[in-house]
Order: sequence, then C-alpha cells, then structure tokens
Amino acid sequence: MKRKLLLILALCICASGFTQDCPPLLSPVSGQVDVPVDATITWDQVDGIPGYQILLGTAPGQSDLGQASVGSATSFTPETGLPENTEVFVTIILDFLFEGGTDIVCDSQSFTTVDVTTAPGCTTLRTPVNGSTGVSVFTNILWNYAATATSYDIIVGTAPGLGDIATTNVQSLAFNPAGEFPPDTLIYVEIIPRNENGTALSCTEFTFRTGAVAPLPSCTSLIQPLNGATNIPLTPLLEWVAVPGATGYRVTIGTTPDGSDVLNNATFFTNSTFVIDFEPNRTFFITITPFNDSGDAITCGQETFSTLLGCGPFLDQDTGEFVSLNPDITLPSVFSFCENSDPLTITAPIGADGYRWVNFDEFGTQTLLSELNEVTITQTGSYYLEAYTIISQPGGVIECPTILEFDVVSSEIATINNLVVSETALGLRIEVQVSGAGDYEYAIDDITGPYQDSNVFSAVKPGGHTLYVRDKNGCGIVEDSFVQDLTVEGFPKFFTPNGDSTNDFWQFIQPQGEQIILASIQIFDRYGTFIAEIDQNSRGWDGTFNGRPLPSGGYWFKAIDDNAREVQGFFTLKR
Repeated sequence: MKRKLLLILALCICASGFTQDCPPLLSPVSGQVDVPVDATITWDQVDGIPGYQILLGTAPGQSDLGQASVGSATSFTPETGLPENTEVFVTIILDFLFEGGTDIVCDSQSFTTVDVTTAPGCTTLRTPVNGSTGVSVFTNILWNYAATATSYDIIVGTAPGLGDIATTNVQSLAFNPAGEFPPDTLIYVEIIPRNENGTALSCTEFTFRTGAVAPLPSCTSLIQPLNGATNIPLTPLLEWVAVPGATGYRVTIGTTPDGSDVLNNATFFTNSTFVIDFEPNRTFFITITPFNDSGDAITCGQETFSTLLGCGPFLDQDTGEFVSLNPDITLPSVFSFCENSDPLTITAPIGADGYRWVNFDEFGTQTLLSELNEVTITQTGSYYLEAYTIISQPGGVIECPTILEFDVVSSEIATINNLVVSETALGLRIEVQVSGAGDYEYAIDDITGPYQDSNVFSAVKPGGHTLYVRDKNGCGIVEDSFVQDLTVEGFPKFFTPNGDSTNDFWQFIQPQGEQIILASIQIFDRYGTFIAEIDQNSRGWDGTFNGRPLPSGGYWFKAIDDNAREVQGFFTLKR
C-alpha cells in the first residue's frame, strides 16, 4: 500500500543527511562570551520534531556538564548552573522516538561563561515549605538554585544555629538526612550558598514542624506503558504498580520535564486511569506520587513514554522534505444558490478515505449532513468538509483529517440598468450600471471574455459594442448593446457664433442612416457649471448665458436618449 511505504520512509531517518534541519542557538548565541552562569539555553524550534535532548560539555559532543531530555521544550536551564569562565559546548539531539527512527545529533555550538568575582546570594526553601507543620519525619530538604553558587553549607538542628541533626556541605540542591527527623519537633534549617569568592551573608533560617511517626508510602512505577515506551496510542490506559499503604496517587503529566499541561497533580484513588487524546508524536513526562495520611512518598522519580506518529509532518529520507498523511485536497471557499434554482449539490475532491459534511452556526452548533463524498445543501450558511485518510500505525488505526471551511451564499443573474458612455482623449469610457444580489464581472464584445471585476471600460473605440455581465457564482450572463458614434459624427467638435450664418449654433446632427431620439441635451462649462439645456429639434445653443456671450474655450455636454442611456463629450466655442 503506497501510504504504508511513505510511512516507512518517514521512519527511516539518517543523521548524516539532515544536518541542515538542526536549530541554531538563540540564547546564548554561538560564540558569545561573558554568559551568566545561571543562563537559560534556548534554540529554534524544528517543525515535525517530537522532542529534543541536550548535552552540555567541556568538549564537542561531551556531556560532562549535564544531559537532559526536554521533550518538546526549546529551552533548558541547568539545575545547578554552569561553571564559571568555561567554554561550554552545547549539543542538541533531535529525537525520533518512533520505532526504527534514528536520532539526529547536531553539530556542537559553544559559548563562554563569565568569570564570577562575587559571592552568591541567599536561596529559598522548596521542600518542606517554610513554616509548614505536620511534616513527615522521613522528609528530604530541597531548595532553589542560588546564582553563581557552587556548593551549599547545610545546618539542620532542633534550635537556631545548633546543627545537632546535620552540618555538612553539598553540591546539589537537596539534602537527604541519614535517619528520620524527631517527631513533633520544630526543625531549623540554614542554607548558605558558597563559591570561591565567599559565602552568602545574612541568610534566613527556615523552620518546619514534624508530625507523629507514621510510615510513608513508597514510590511506584509504570506498568503500562513501560518507562521509555514508544508508539503509545493517543488514548491509552495508564497503569502503575499499586503501593501497599497508599490511599491515593497524585499524577502530573507534561510535554516537558517541568510541565503539567496534560495533568496537574491530579488525584486518583486507583492505580490506573485513561487519558483522552494525547498529542501524537510527542514525549510525555509523568510523575506519580503515592500518598497516605502521613504524607506523600518522598522524591519519586519521573518516567516518560512517547505517543505514536499521528499524521505528521515527518521528514522524508529521500527528499529531506516534510510530508503529511492528511489528504492534500482543496475546495472553493464560496458556493452559491441561484435564485429559483434546485438545491446545491457539492462533490468532494478525490484523495481521501472518508468524508464528513458539517453545517455550523455562530453559536458553535454543528450538524452532520452527510458521510458520503457529496452533500446536498438547501440553505445558505457556514459549512466545513472533514476529509480524512485512514492510517495504520504500530499503536493502532487513526484518522488524519483535513478541514475545509466554505460558505454557501445566495446569488442571482444581474440586471443591466444603464450604460453610461462618455468620450475621453483616448476613446470612449463605458460604465455598466447593474443591480442584483450576485457577485459580478464584466466583458466587452466577447461573451467568453476576458472578464474583469471593474464595471468600467476605458479607451474603447467608437462604434457599436455589446457589454456582458456574468455572475461569478454561475447564475448566468446578461448582455446589452449600443451603437455609439455620436461624438464622432452626431455632435459637432466646435462652432463659431459670430453672426456669419455659418456654424452659429451648436446642435446635435442626426447620423446618416440612424434614428436617435434624445430626451435632453445639457451644456456645462469646464468647471461643471450648468449653462443651458436644448431640445433635439431646436436650432441649438447660440453660445450665450442669460443673454450674454460666453468666451471662447472648451465646453461639455451630456445627452440622454429615450432608453435612458447617457452620452458625454467635449466641444469648443470659437469667436
């Protein structure tokens, strides 16, 4: 099957052929110096990549400074910061988590950190919360990173500054006591960040009170899917090992190690749950924390799994291009009813395994009309076609849809109300005035076009012409014709009202072989001021206004025939 072959190609991705898809560092940029040791490393997103790993080292491709899988995140903040005055090499790995995929290891990029010359500041307690009570005697102590710190002095005791429980120095952000804390006791914790330049000054001493001695539940682990599993269905059953003594479980799921965009500390009282509609081709990070009346299990680890491919896009090994398994089809964005016509039938383009035609309104109400390759529509409104392909993948069978929205509108054939014709220096200007509820386009002298959106034609040669108006939605074509040569033959170009009985009056002259009836002839000066109106059967205009001769120059006329068609033109008065 062709679709399965395409999927196999998408799975077989070789690192050597696709280095051009590796993302550049956005911050710090490659080659940057004096980078803060608490910097967050960010990079460009690569389309179609399900996840990223990041290696930090003192040489290209090394991970002696840290390594992490960050899922779909495009940033990483080292938990304990970066070493000072060091060239740090960053290697980004593009994860291909599905079966048969080969990760792309990008070329290393580097930056150099600043030389730290000051002591660090203080930090804050993360677990237990400062001032909390009823804390389990088995608790660990966690705190936040203090910028530029390389280690932390920890003083834990039953009195301020006593240190009778522990006094030590650690390079991590956690302290796990050798035994349990005394029950029902106020515990004092002092955390002093340190680096080669000195220690933080005047740091707050934190406190918490322990509760009664009671056993905490232990941590659990995934049964299905197993930690690190791939091609997990998009709606899987999550199941984990039941923990004796646990009354419930707090579950957090995210697409990044510190994310909770799927589930945020949700409580379950059984050791399994369904999760609906995971995003395809993604790594998910899950933390399950059992609890009982004594508290939560301590520092339970995080596990991961990855969903099946979904619909893409995926890299094609042969072309280096991204391909998608969704149908590649198009549909016009507007269809129309013609007035008094039959219901509208729309046929879907080929290229899909199934179809759904849906009507929806402004309130979000959706009505399924058809699951065939065509639909009959009887009213205007908003619709969409969901065309889908059926894909078989290791995690099961899925649909890959393409959604095509379209509107159905009402339309009708045009009515031509008037043809307004005027003369310009380049020829005739014809304006087609129409009415109707359609969307129209216009052509002249040829019913097949070309058609234009404008209803004005310029630089038209004098003579007879036919104008066509076509409804863009297919409701029909109307036409109107006229014979226009008046400005060439019928209306004189000039007259000379000087009393010599030759051309003393300006008047329309009936063209030979034609019978044109004019309802009115109006005359204007060059500023558009109305001068006179003459009858077709009068002797014409004598060049005066209110009995006074007007000066030589150009004048305009507008003539309207008995079909309400309009002709405009220019002539000259000479004295």
